Amino acid sequence: MAEIVIKNLRKEFGAFTAVKGSSFTIKDGEFFMLLGPSGCGKTTTLRMIAGLELPTSGEVWLGGEEVSQKPASQRDIAFVFQMFALYPHMNVRKNISYPLYSQGMPKAQVQAKVAEVARILGIESILDRPVGGLSGGDRQRVALGRAIVRNPKAFMMDEPLGALDAEFREHMAEELRALHDRMGATTVYVTHDQLEAMQMGDKIVVMNHGVVEQFGTPQEIYDHPATLFVADFIGSPSMNFMRYDGAINAGQSSVTLGGTEIATPEIQDTVAPRALVLGVRPEHIHLSDSGNYRGQIEAVEYLGTTQIVTMAAAHGRLKARIPAGQVARVGEVVALNFTASTLAVFDGTTGRALRTAANAGVYHG
Repeated sequence: MAEIVIKNLRKEFGAFTAVKGSSFTIKDGEFFMLLGPSGCGKTTTLRMIAGLELPTSGEVWLGGEEVSQKPASQRDIAFVFQMFALYPHMNVRKNISYPLYSQGMPKAQVQAKVAEVARILGIESILDRPVGGLSGGDRQRVALGRAIVRNPKAFMMDEPLGALDAEFREHMAEELRALHDRMGATTVYVTHDQLEAMQMGDKIVVMNHGVVEQFGTPQEIYDHPATLFVADFIGSPSMNFMRYDGAINAGQSSVTLGGTEIATPEIQDTVAPRALVLGVRPEHIHLSDSGNYRGQIEAVEYLGTTQIVTMAAAHGRLKARIPAGQVARVGEVVALNFTASTLAVFDGTTGRALRTAANAGVYHG
């Protein structure tokens, strides 16, 4: 396996720039997620790492070797696609063994490696079946088997679970993560599903319009989003935003909304008067009878152990996640209290999060 280092990677297709100077490091053995909406540049980035696309500029380092201008055949990387890309005229055994025979490996050694991979993936019973009659989950296991049988330096996975139904997709995500942990492989995985990224990844890069908005652990990205885009994209429901005009002095530990002072982590940036945004996760809004910042309940959505309460407040519509047993009635006006240490303040012009005592150690792009 190998560490992968990306330096100022850029890809242009004519006048369109798909990836704009990305830089990040994927550690040896990491399960690394490239996350973002359609068209954000994540698949193009993956294809440049794999050698299926050559970058316009920048560097790709694989296991200490600069490979940005080498084709995929010279990079020792295995690729797993969303639509499996299996050979329909071959059975399972032949699909898995094909890469080894292509490398000239002796038959006895091929048979041993295929048997080992089949055991790991739990597909011994279907080795001699045609792939056309398999379920989506079994076909995905075969595609994984064909990739891991070679013991490549790294695995590239482009939404490999996207063709599966929701229930089986979650099960396969658990299996795939467990397989990664057993193998200690370096894996780069593209997805648009933030829940999948949070569930599976050691590290996540969040991309938007070809730009790396933030990278870090799932917890860092959820607790301390570096931009308004990340704050809105990660989380369900996403972070609440309260927009206002104001100024901030370094060392300040509160903001004022509509005459109400709201405690925040100590802010380390000085900001001249401009548009600002206060961000708060739904689970960090607490409903009570006492407090000056208030909202009127518009809807209550019961989710079993919790409920989502939608409220109209002075600075916009807010969603709170509260315990299922707490009483919340439509039309009721309630006080909104916030967990100060969890609040984020964003520059409304640039979209960047201001540095605070809470997020000072988190990468900000």
